[in-house]
Amino acid sequence: MTLPTITAAQITKHVTPMDAVKALSTALEEGLDPAASHLRTSTSTAHGELLYMPAEAGSHAGMKFLSVAPGNTKLGRERIQGFFVLMDAETLTPRCLVDGVELTKLRTSAVSALAASKLASARSEQLVVFGSGPQAKAHIAAIRAVLPTIREVIIIGRSGPREEALAAWAIEQGLRARTGHAVAAKAALRHADVVVCATSADEPLFDASWVREDACVIAVGSHHADRRELPGALLTRAAVVVVETRELALREAGDIALAVEESAITAGSLVTLDELVRGEVSLESTGPRVFKSVGQGWQDLIVAAEIARRVPQAVKRYPVGDTALARR
Repeated sequence: MTLPTITAAQITKHVTPMDAVKALSTALEEGLDPAASHLRTSTSTAHGELLYMPAEAGSHAGMKFLSVAPGNTKLGRERIQGFFVLMDAETLTPRCLVDGVELTKLRTSAVSALAASKLASARSEQLVVFGSGPQAKAHIAAIRAVLPTIREVIIIGRSGPREEALAAWAIEQGLRARTGHAVAAKAALRHADVVVCATSADEPLFDASWVREDACVIAVGSHHADRRELPGALLTRAAVVVVETRELALREAGDIALAVEESAITAGSLVTLDELVRGEVSLESTGPRVFKSVGQGWQDLIVAAEIARRVPQAVKRYPVGDTALARR
């Protein structure tokens, strides 16, 4: 029996970044514990890796299956592909399939936006984004949703045409936009209120001294312990370093694990996202405020459930294993 499938176009039409941010915030405020979330499983293949991310929360359970093929960019295909299976928590009956690429873009940027809403100045005007791919675009939309005072974005990527295309899109959204070809990273960071790093880099993207004392810096580029986008010295300067969970950060976030290894920070100084959202953290110290995300299954589950709730096509379901249908 086939399952209803929610497409990327349906997600874009019916679910806003703020819808996803609010769903994630509510889940954490109501007591969801990210530390209890199932860990991601990764399997290497000849041309990339396969990721499996199970989750359970409230009345829903689910699994996200993703493939990551770095070489796809040159082939004109998506680097990340996959889908999410949303299930009933009690019976584990599949309810629908959700496009995994659009879900990943939406939930990753929404998690970042949730953190930014707590860490960045409410008067933030300038956003600098390292990267020019799908996550860069998703983050511009999500950060602007929670920080409507953002007026300008500077896009710093490795591909001139992609930078220009993303800048053109940002201008269509009512923002002033420039690219890294027009503005050097050092000059851009001197005025940046919010910095987003959404790249596949394995070495720091900039010098720690370039970042403003009151800036909010968000890194989402990788979930590998040997890769980093942020210099350890930035974490040393930071007023607060926020992660999803301490264990996960040390296991999968190179930005964090390498900084701890270098004694730039200590694991005990890390603050978790749920603590931040529930107001259990003091943000009075001066220095940059940093959020490093590697992604967790519960985030996909919460956002997938919100998508299924909002997309009309997902209301009419023909679930696998339905006993009434089985008797016919």
